[in-house]
Amino acid sequence: MAHRPLIVGIVNITEDSFSDGGRYLDAESALRHARHLREQGADVVELGPAASNPDSARVQAEEECRRLDEVMGALAAEGVPLSVDTFLPETQRYAAARGVAYLNDIQGFPYPQEYQALADSPCRLVVMHSVQRSGPATKVATRPDEVWAGIEEFFTERLAALEAAGISRDRVVIDPGLGYFLGSNPETSFAVLGGVRSLKSSFGVPVMISASRKSFLRTVTGRSIEASGSATLAAEIHAALQGADYIRTHDVGALHDALTVFGAVEEHAGALLGR
Repeated sequence: MAHRPLIVGIVNITEDSFSDGGRYLDAESALRHARHLREQGADVVELGPAASNPDSARVQAEEECRRLDEVMGALAAEGVPLSVDTFLPETQRYAAARGVAYLNDIQGFPYPQEYQALADSPCRLVVMHSVQRSGPATKVATRPDEVWAGIEEFFTERLAALEAAGISRDRVVIDPGLGYFLGSNPETSFAVLGGVRSLKSSFGVPVMISASRKSFLRTVTGRSIEASGSATLAAEIHAALQGADYIRTHDVGALHDALTVFGAVEEHAGALLGR
């Protein structure tokens, strides 16, 4: 594949993640899964100490840091590039001080009082958009055209604010949000997923896509979470072909192998045409 995205493997250290809640809550299970994702081809491992789906419980920063501590320390010692998925500033500061490569904030870093600390850290920032703007996802119906206009306005304003605070654009990755972060109706997520190339063109920064196992895929296929692998892979390959720079996924092996096959086809087809 001419433009190969980096694969971000998800490790949910939570009780109530929509996809695998409780499975990796203890440090040993989380470490085992993180190492498996690396073996499967993850470029980055993202640790999530709290869920953000509409039915999730709130987790305090102290508990988030406790869940992260042993797992993050062991993986960092092994040289694994890490991302931490949290919208709590206290947890972000904790993770940044321990050398993570990325901070991923579903609120898109809304607190100006935190910008100096973010500017002083070396982390890349994944600035995510959501229609909620604050807190976890909720179930609301939306219109694709209104959401797209909101995405453009949000990133225009937020990137300008971060840049004015001394956070250069080469440290920023944007994520338009999908699933309940865009609305309970699947049409909005599909429309935004089709706009990856436009996002890259408009803002000139890398784009992350996180479609894995989300509700909008399951709504149109009628499949369960456990049977959503094919739908997830189709959405992820579409994002890759649109130029997504990062794809955040639960099923690292499937995506890695699909991208490898696409790359092999392009390489050998080009060799044949050029003979």
